[in-house]
Amino acid sequence: MKRRQIRNPKNSLEEPQTAIANSKVVLPAVPLPDPLGQNIESIIALQAKAEKDLSRTQRVVEAVTAFFSRPLFLYCILLLVTLWIVLNVLPPRFSFVQFDPAPFEWLDHVLGLASLLMTTGILITQNRQEKLAEQRSQLALQLNLLSEQKIAKLIALIEELRRDLPMVKDRHDPEAEVMKQAADPHVVMEALEKTLAEDLAKLQEQDLPDS
Repeated sequence: MKRRQIRNPKNSLEEPQTAIANSKVVLPAVPLPDPLGQNIESIIALQAKAEKDLSRTQRVVEAVTAFFSRPLFLYCILLLVTLWIVLNVLPPRFSFVQFDPAPFEWLDHVLGLASLLMTTGILITQNRQEKLAEQRSQLALQLNLLSEQKIAKLIALIEELRRDLPMVKDRHDPEAEVMKQAADPHVVMEALEKTLAEDLAKLQEQDLPDS
């Protein structure tokens, strides 16, 4: 007569969890739409080109500057300053030469020189980042102007198609007539500057005390 093996409920619950943990679950990757994938590849290509054009000196400067922003650099500075001060305040009987006694003039000079080098490295890195940002803003401006021109052309074609279709009632749409014309960036900029100047003048008049 065979005995029925009584399984512990706890073990029965742990076995599926162990199997799931040991198995490698591969989640299916959802493919990106073609336009989105192309846009991501274009951005990566632009970033790769910018990194490829860097000189060796620029790479070294940016690598050192990136180290400045890490917490490890702060700990190194604190450790260096602490050791410097401790070695110079110990009594002479500990056989330590006080190379920079209080008020630690050499420490002040070293920190000043380090600050100058750090500031220069950060400025060099920021200068390149600003150039990249300027190029990207110019690219975004060109694409926006091109998109605006395409939209204006599409509106003009739709209006022309609406006039030609016999089953569509022809009517005058003043808003569509305006939107058919691509906006001139110079005119928009002049109007914006004029509006801003008028608003600033009104604010200044309100701030002046009543005479």
